[in-house]
Parts: sequence; structure tokens; C-alpha cells
Amino acid sequence: MKALFAAAALALVLAASAQAAPLNASATLKVIDAQLDRDYPALEATYKQIHAHPELAFQEVQTAKTLAAEMRALGFTVTEGVGKTGVVAILKNGEGPKVLIRTEMDGLPMEEKSGLPYASRATATWRDGQTFVAHSCGHDIHMAAWLGTARQLVAMKSKWKGTLVFVAQPAEETIGGAKAMLADGLWNKIGGKPDYGFALHVGNGVAGEISYKAGVISSTSDGLDITFNGRGGHGSMPSTTIDPVMMAARFTVDVQSVISREKDPSAFGVVTIGSIQAGSAGNIIPDNARVRGTIRTQDDAVREKILDGVKRTAKAVVDMAGAPPADVKLTSGGKMVVNDQALTDRTAAVFKAAFGPRAVAETKPGSASEDYSEFVIAGVPSLYFGIGGFDKATVEKAKAEGKPLPTNHSPYFAPTPEPSIRTGVEAMTLAVLSVTGK
Repeated sequence: MKALFAAAALALVLAASAQAAPLNASATLKVIDAQLDRDYPALEATYKQIHAHPELAFQEVQTAKTLAAEMRALGFTVTEGVGKTGVVAILKNGEGPKVLIRTEMDGLPMEEKSGLPYASRATATWRDGQTFVAHSCGHDIHMAAWLGTARQLVAMKSKWKGTLVFVAQPAEETIGGAKAMLADGLWNKIGGKPDYGFALHVGNGVAGEISYKAGVISSTSDGLDITFNGRGGHGSMPSTTIDPVMMAARFTVDVQSVISREKDPSAFGVVTIGSIQAGSAGNIIPDNARVRGTIRTQDDAVREKILDGVKRTAKAVVDMAGAPPADVKLTSGGKMVVNDQALTDRTAAVFKAAFGPRAVAETKPGSASEDYSEFVIAGVPSLYFGIGGFDKATVEKAKAEGKPLPTNHSPYFAPTPEPSIRTGVEAMTLAVLSVTGK
């Protein structure tokens, strides 16, 4: 009976939220911008600090401390060390929906080449060696917008009711942080599953623009790691060997036939080989060669076809060479993020009212993957949306010259802080107010 009453109470809360007066988006945006004019210098300073000192997945110790301190200063109840290095900050403001707002914290194992005065020169241990670390995916922009949104909502407490759950997630790049936080009892720590969830991502579009799409918005990723086992020998006597380099090369080329001949041409699917490691010298045929790559799909049936094709291609290459069986490892990564239709429609109306033509509906999903999907799979109706990161003149110049702009994960990817951070704060604040506003 208690469970029945609790369910009825929750239904009433959600119904009241859904029937609340529509948010006056344009007027609210003016209020947000006035507060942002005061907050922005501090947000950009924090952004530059984080940008210059990135940390790898599950190593985000200083980043987490920075975010936790900022949220405590705003009056949030903060828990650190969730899912190893994650941060959870809660602010209650009366009866209303519980809303999750997520950012990622980790950087990438690569060298930044942006030339920015605050460019990262940080290094860290990765795969038993040292590597440069860079925020070349834009998570530093996300964190600044996340903090800015928290500042806005604290300043506007009279305008909303409910519970805010700000989550700073570790290890998005390795597709492990969201699962780690959930496995660490995230829902219990926040008093139950959120009613809504929001996240954003910066890209190489025009800064100041926002993009959104209901349904599938990203790809499912799978890791590919294959070791071809041969028989080494002298480079001048290949007939006495079984050459694993040839197997690796043949597999890299032949696996593309799965994409071009077995998959429906209209269905998205990618197999990319990003690493081939073999041998030590040009005149030595090694014993084995290791091939690593990534598989991206947006449909479960296509995914199964490609995974099967990868295994068949590896076996065929081995059989052709008369080699011992290959060691084939296919590991599941991030699943597709699927945006809730009703929440997308509701928030899109607010975005259009506030931003006009700068709010753009996407027609197809992106090819990258993202583990925010774990929160969706766990039952949180969500909207994951995009913001642009490059100034308009830069984008137009690149188009006119026919030159591609640096994408996320490029060593040259360097979003313009202003207005990227500002737009992220504006959009995320409006999105949260659209479900919590009085």
C-alpha cells in the first residue's frame, strides 16, 4: 500500500511539472545572460585551468577536487569518490522532479598542438608508458558550462522546484565511468532514480548554435583487438615463415568488404583499424602482429552482422596463411544514446523560443559513441544535445576554402571559450528550468 501511495504521489508531482505554465524562454534568457555577465570571467578562468591540467580516465583527482570545491561553495551537498573519482552534487529546493545534469572529466592520451597560450603540456602514465594528455574532446568546455549552469540555478532558486543532481563523471573516453558510478550505487546515493537527465557535447560547428534530435543520437562502439600468430624468420626467406604482418595487412583491407558488400548501404557502420603493431626490424619477420580498432553502428542487427564479419574475415586470413588460430577479442563499449521523444520535443520548443534559428534539429545521428547511454539504459528519460565550438568566421572561411575544421580528438581541436561556454550555460539552464520551473 505504501508503494502504491508513493507511486501516486510521484505521478502527481510529474503531472504538475508537465502542466506548469510554459517557460518564457526569451525573458528567462535575458535573466541568465545578466547573471552570466557577472559569472563568465570566473568560469573562463576555471576552464583554462582545467584545460591546462587534464587528467586521464579514473585519474581525475585534481579535476574532481576543483569541481567539488566549486559546488560546495554554491551550497550543494557534495559526495566525492563515486565510481572511483566521480563527483555528485545535490541541491534540494522543495517538491518537484529530480533532474540529473552530467559532465565528463577525463582527457585523452595525446599531445595538444593547438598553440593556445594555456595549452596542455601535462603527461601521465598510460599503458605502462608515459603520454601527453589533452582535453581534445571538449570535456573542459562541458565542465565550465556545468559549473555555470549550477551558478545560474542557485541564483534563480525562486524560479524552480525540485532536486538537482549534478554528476561529474570519470572515464567517459574509456567507456567505463557511467557504469562505475551506477555500480557504486549512484541512485541510492541520490535517493532514487532521476526523473529527467541532460548532457551536452561541444563540436566543430558554429559557436552559439545548439543542435538536438529525438531518438538515436550517437553510435554503439565495440573494440577490436586481434593478434595474428605466425612463425618468425629471416626477411629474405619468407617461405620458411608464416608472416603475421601479411595477415594483419590482408585483414585490414579485407574486413572493409563486410562494410561494402554485406551491410545495407543505407545503414551506418564503420570498422576502423587504428593500430598495427609488429616486429622490431625491417629484415625480421616477427612471430605475431597485433591489430586494434573500433567498430561503430547505430542498429543492433547491423552490429551483429559486422561483428560476425570481423570474426569470419580473421579466420579466413588465418586459413589462407595456414597459420595457428588468431586471438580475437571483441569488447563491447558505449551503447547508442537514445533521446526521449517527449523531453526532446518539450526542450526543443524552449530552445527555439530562446535561440531562434540558432537552435537546429539534426536529421541523423552522429558517428561517435558516448557512455551517457548507461544512464538512459538505467531508465532516465534524457536529452543529450550539441553546441558549436568555433567562431562563425572560422567556420565560413574553412567552408569557402574547402578545408575541414579540426574535429574532436584532433590535436588541433580548440573550441572558442566565448561564446561556447556561454551557450552551454544558457541552453542547459533553460533545459533544466523547462522541467522544474514553477
